[in-house]
Amino acid sequence: MDTFPQLIEEDLQRLNKELKELLRKTDAIVAAVIDFGGFLITSEGLANDIDLTTIAALSSGTYLANQSIANLVNETNFSSVYQQGEKQSIFIVSVDEYGLLAVIFANQSGVGIVKHHAAKAIRHIAQQLDIAHRRDPNGGLDLSEIDPDAPGDVFKKQ
Repeated sequence: MDTFPQLIEEDLQRLNKELKELLRKTDAIVAAVIDFGGFLITSEGLANDIDLTTIAALSSGTYLANQSIANLVNETNFSSVYQQGEKQSIFIVSVDEYGLLAVIFANQSGVGIVKHHAAKAIRHIAQQLDIAHRRDPNGGLDLSEIDPDAPGDVFKKQ
């Protein structure tokens, strides 16, 4: 898995636009872009009572564990994880080599509609991440190397 590309405001605006459109089409509660290290990149939706930082970390771990299971059953890849609850569910799917899309939705929406509309969103999110990567191929940021208690100059506005 590659280093997540360095994003600028324009990238985030386009990612957020895609997430908003996905929410509109699916009536989902929250949609988020997550890097494979488990860091929340951006999200849209009503996350009032939802700890998205923790969900991002656990979603990444769940997805990566799912990949290990795929290898054990001689599959090269399980591209998504679906967890169904009594009231809400989560669909986690690989966007590209950089990260994941996680969608939390009420069960009345149905996973089929979420999967259907997520496919288009994934293509557009992957395109934007590719644009960001091509803008500065060596400028990516490995968030796992940052001490969250002392991020230094990494997140200062320039």
